[in-house]
Amino acid sequence: MEALSRETLENMMEQAVAKATTVSFWPQGEAPGAKNSDAVFTPEPRHTGTSQYDRAVTGIRAPEITVYAPAKPNGIGILVTPGGSYRRVVMDKEGSVLAPFFNARGYTLFVMTYRMPGDGHEEGANAPLADAQRAMRYIRANAHEWKINPDLIGVLGFSSGGHVAASLGTRFAETVYTPIDNVDEQPARPAFMALVYPVVTLREDIGHPGSRLELVGAKPEKEDLRHYSLEERVDSTTPPTFLLHAIDDPAVKVENSLVFFNALREQGVPVEMHLFERGKHGFGIRDAQGLPLAIWPEMMMNWVATKV
Repeated sequence: MEALSRETLENMMEQAVAKATTVSFWPQGEAPGAKNSDAVFTPEPRHTGTSQYDRAVTGIRAPEITVYAPAKPNGIGILVTPGGSYRRVVMDKEGSVLAPFFNARGYTLFVMTYRMPGDGHEEGANAPLADAQRAMRYIRANAHEWKINPDLIGVLGFSSGGHVAASLGTRFAETVYTPIDNVDEQPARPAFMALVYPVVTLREDIGHPGSRLELVGAKPEKEDLRHYSLEERVDSTTPPTFLLHAIDDPAVKVENSLVFFNALREQGVPVEMHLFERGKHGFGIRDAQGLPLAIWPEMMMNWVATKV
């Protein structure tokens, strides 16, 4: 696969962002569970001189989905949960940059922001999952507007956003917020799940320390560690899963994907895993260029086509 230049990627992202629309999925904009939080919404441009589109946001109170619609929808939607160490959401690096590639194959992307577990929301560590459940239900309830099949909506998560996605895939039936309207009558289970260098476990030996701190604090109870270690939450209803990781990842160890793969296999859940020798952490699409793993979007879309 020919590597794309930064300039080419930048132009592709600029066009995608210009066509995108952003909507709130909670009725009042702000999530009901945010009322007692002292979080202050703060954009982080993160411009490094190499990309105009490297935005991140912190202090999220009114999570949203940004819709990247293709010219010719194939009927499949993907809820995207970007990472950010459970301190921010990197909405371009692991969000908007995906749109040109997935839109070209007819996929409709919904890149979401979500509340942070350490920001004092009513749901506590379940705030990101509450937002993901509500977003999935909102997309399903309004699927006709985007010409997608409500039964063909999956989730794609990166890093700590991979933990959000895997939480949705393993805990979709859990009640983590009070139902509000008929949107909440929709199922929250994704049709499929794709996890890219995901945070999965809170185990001391292989877990991501920053995510563990944000989720359960500095002195967690054993039950909390188990509750948010998602390899412990897999059962036969977990959706088919695609896993991608670089073996040389210094931030989120490849063992996160390995333990999840083994848990899925034990429960008989269809799973496909791709491990690449090089790529480190946070490669997304931009930093994958020139490496063998740059083909991952095509690999994932080919896999999805066999599952829907």
